[in-house]
Amino acid sequence: MDPTHRARTRHGRWLGGSLALAVGAGLALAGGTAGTAYAADVNVAKNAGFESGLANWTCSAGSGATVSTPVHGGTAALRATPAGQDNARCSQTVAVKPNSTYTLSAWVQGGYAYLGATGTGTTDVSTWTPGSAGWKQLTTRFTTGASTTSVTVYTHGWYGQAAYYADDISVFGPDGGGGGDPDPVVPATPAGLAAGAVTSSSVALSWSPVQGATGYHVYRDGTRVQSVTGPSATVTGLAADTSYSFQVSATNTAGESARSAAVAARTSPGGQNPHPAVPRHAVTGYWQNFNNGATVQKLREVQAQYDIIAVSFADSTATPGQIVFNLDPAVGYASVADFKADIAAKKAAGKSVIISVGGEKGNVTINSDASATAFANSAYALMQEYGFSGVDIDLEHGINSTYLTKALRQLSAKAGPGMVLTMAPQTIDMQNTGTEYFKTALAVKDILTVVNMQYYNSGSMLGCDGKVYSQGSVDFLTALACIQLEGGLDPSQVGLGVPASTRGAGSGYVDPQIVRNALDCLTRGTNCGSFKPSRTYPALRGAMTWSTNWDATAGNAWSNAVGPHVHNLP
Repeated sequence: MDPTHRARTRHGRWLGGSLALAVGAGLALAGGTAGTAYAADVNVAKNAGFESGLANWTCSAGSGATVSTPVHGGTAALRATPAGQDNARCSQTVAVKPNSTYTLSAWVQGGYAYLGATGTGTTDVSTWTPGSAGWKQLTTRFTTGASTTSVTVYTHGWYGQAAYYADDISVFGPDGGGGGDPDPVVPATPAGLAAGAVTSSSVALSWSPVQGATGYHVYRDGTRVQSVTGPSATVTGLAADTSYSFQVSATNTAGESARSAAVAARTSPGGQNPHPAVPRHAVTGYWQNFNNGATVQKLREVQAQYDIIAVSFADSTATPGQIVFNLDPAVGYASVADFKADIAAKKAAGKSVIISVGGEKGNVTINSDASATAFANSAYALMQEYGFSGVDIDLEHGINSTYLTKALRQLSAKAGPGMVLTMAPQTIDMQNTGTEYFKTALAVKDILTVVNMQYYNSGSMLGCDGKVYSQGSVDFLTALACIQLEGGLDPSQVGLGVPASTRGAGSGYVDPQIVRNALDCLTRGTNCGSFKPSRTYPALRGAMTWSTNWDATAGNAWSNAVGPHVHNLP
């Protein structure tokens, strides 16, 4: 939404006009040859696959976290995010034997990734890759000195670059006395099994991850029906308006655990819409799945004035068009199941919770039939898994109207008529009906809920009367909204997007009273500035803000002032 306050802002470090890659002694591109393994050799790294979180690992400046996707093996991997002057270094000290040779390797993807060893007693080594869309193995070797009994191995990224992922790290050589990861034992029985979103033919399930598990079996009425690698699944092919009993077990190479306690769930009757209806006049708020200095919220803490809550943001993958969602530990949820329960509770209260795609740092490319299908399939999978009522399109790096339209229509066909579809283009994207965003909005008008254009971080723009208006005024809001209202969108598909506080955007903050005046001008013809529309639009949908978190930081001043006003529009 906002380049100033989007999570994980990067600051590059440049030397002599190019990115300093610090290619020093011993630094070589990936591709070294692994040495010969002997019977006594072991992997002396502990928690090498991050299955036990960050146990045994230390990451600089809180830069590291474990994620459930993408993973190379097992159910977890490391994600480390450089920020400012920190390069996201994660390290572990391992026990080694003197005068011995070790092969150091790791699987990495994402941004720039480095792998190395220090304190070897001989020549310290490192290797790197400039980033990759899929998993890539880094490998190097080192020999310990005559008195060396411990070595520090590490990964890190690079300043100003994207987060990197690492998994299945190996320091293979003679046992230095510390041993390696113990042989797996049969995992514990999963706990916390809960049913989430249901449709007439499916039930979404989630449970707490089990340490040491590499997979899970899902049972329906005592019969195994599915196997998954993570702690959630959606069971499909069910009969409408029918009760089922579900259990799960955890597995690894040592065997399968006992089945969990059963949970019952009933599918909805055929034809029932599982999502609440959006009210005639609605307030949209973006909820931050990260901590950037604004008040951290759980969904249950989002202010009651918000009718549409856009969870920000989905993540892209190496597959063009595909999206996933990674719940950030920084927001304080004990489990994914707890987050899903909050979504269900908000929906039960009549709120629409949707997944937002894009943002200032989020770039999802949809420019082919294959990527359109990948988007539709993955977005629908998130709706099924988490109970999202729809999607928000906040792509700020250019879109292809043809293929984005295909993607949204495919998603609508899967999700049904209750799907909520919102958009948050920048002002430049909606200056005329020939822009890619405007063309997309018109092309999906029959399934579109609302376009909440961002009236901030903009500068001056043309209004529908051809005059130039500066941001931060009633005229800027009304004259630019007029372009959409007279350009083919229904008034119910137009909303005013503004920051919730002065800290919520780099520029363009307006006092809530100005927002209320603009709403009155457009719906009632009162409280206008110098621009007055030729007609009124009583069905105008409402307003949007970035973000519910910045609103909370400012004492809920925005939602307390704008929310009741929106809900009392004609």
